[in-house]
Amino acid sequence: METKTRAIDFETLSLKDAIDLATLVEQEAKDRYSELADQMEIHHNAEAARFFRHMLQVESGHEARLAERRRSMFGSEPRAVSREMIFDVEAPDYDEARHDMTVRDALNAALRSEEKAFAFFDAALARVKAAGVRDLFEKLREEEREHRERVLREIGKLPPEPSIDAGAFEDEPVAH
Repeated sequence: METKTRAIDFETLSLKDAIDLATLVEQEAKDRYSELADQMEIHHNAEAARFFRHMLQVESGHEARLAERRRSMFGSEPRAVSREMIFDVEAPDYDEARHDMTVRDALNAALRSEEKAFAFFDAALARVKAAGVRDLFEKLREEEREHRERVLREIGKLPPEPSIDAGAFEDEPVAH
């Protein structure tokens, strides 16, 4: 987790800052899914783009719920944490996108993202002292576990992968 956060003291993190941090994690994931969807559209990969747009909507819903909770509890108090303090907590890795990725590949990218987010909140819980922050992070960790299970169920619904890799039949680029 040390490489994922900067300047966050989990031992003294307030509930307001924890909600803001969780909101930023969702924003980062949402933005990355949008970027991946755009990449897939550029490569005419409609299925992967559609899945990434779906994940963008899922993360947007999470972000909205956290933002509403923050507004109801803390109004317009200024934020003390910033997006620069996190990196790749839940967002899929940039190198996940490939022009020929399948929906299974996209689901696996989402699975790895949910596992990263679970690990983030799990590791943070070991250092959090405030009861309200612990409760929030325990809930968020459990949500990430549920999201992982949901993605695994979706992967289980997919038809089996072909036994032959279609990429094995692609010609390497050559000069004329």
